Amino acid sequence: MTTLAYYVVDVFTGRSFAGNPLAVVLGAEDLNSAQLQALAREFNLSETAFPLRPSAIESARGVDYRLRIFTPVTELPFAGHPSVGAAWVLRKLGWFDAQDVTQGCGEGDLPLVVSPSGAELTGGRPCASGPIDSADALAAVGLCHDDLDAALGAPPRVCGTGISFAVLPVRPDALARCDPDPVGLRAFAHPISDATGVYVVAWDGSTATARARMFAGDIGVPEDAATGSAALALGVWLAVSDLVSDGSFAYTVLQGIEMGRPSRLECVLEVGDGAVRSVRVRGDVVEVAHGQIAIPRLN
Repeated sequence: MTTLAYYVVDVFTGRSFAGNPLAVVLGAEDLNSAQLQALAREFNLSETAFPLRPSAIESARGVDYRLRIFTPVTELPFAGHPSVGAAWVLRKLGWFDAQDVTQGCGEGDLPLVVSPSGAELTGGRPCASGPIDSADALAAVGLCHDDLDAALGAPPRVCGTGISFAVLPVRPDALARCDPDPVGLRAFAHPISDATGVYVVAWDGSTATARARMFAGDIGVPEDAATGSAALALGVWLAVSDLVSDGSFAYTVLQGIEMGRPSRLECVLEVGDGAVRSVRVRGDVVEVAHGQIAIPRLN
């Protein structure tokens, strides 16, 4: 075999050439990490996903497939739009018939519900820091103290359900003024915090809708059009910021607008006894291309 089949899909959108593009490469079980990274670099999308057949041990515990996820420069243990997009492609190709499937990845075994139009992903273990100083996060995305949404009374925190983001609440007009500093973003991620990126959010509690942008510092993706893992992190932030009460809470994230890649992420947060029980994110998926790509032959 000298080539591998691939599909390119747009995730978190119901139409082509919107949402977040993703390459899904099949049959890569025998490739090493350097070869997978070379393929991700060739596609040069925010992420490339490699679904792999599960091992016997994984199958025994109910894993339907294993997923490795690469940005153009590094491997991620978990990410939202690759998980949603890959699950949809695999069901379309007949890897499984069931709607309910389990994906194995660096964050553990995660459940998904796959439909003809898209998929819903449940994030991993929720985590949240205490309030963080907003100055460094604001500076990393070219904003100032006056851009914070002081009316919310909720400080920025580093939150996540697999990988973490600094959730930075701002006034709606600040989104268009973001001017990220790549050096500042890298410094903010390490060593200032454990955040993968700064998730700039304008939250409207009256409609349970967030307008968002995500800027990353050290994964080779300056801005992401739709970040499922960050949308999950937002749910954790809403809960620890006391902006939602116990029970089930649905919210929507609109992202990618400033990039010309409008995306819609539908989320559900479950809170019990003041603690986050789970966060789910759902989106539609549209196929835009498929073909064959050469297997990298690296020295």
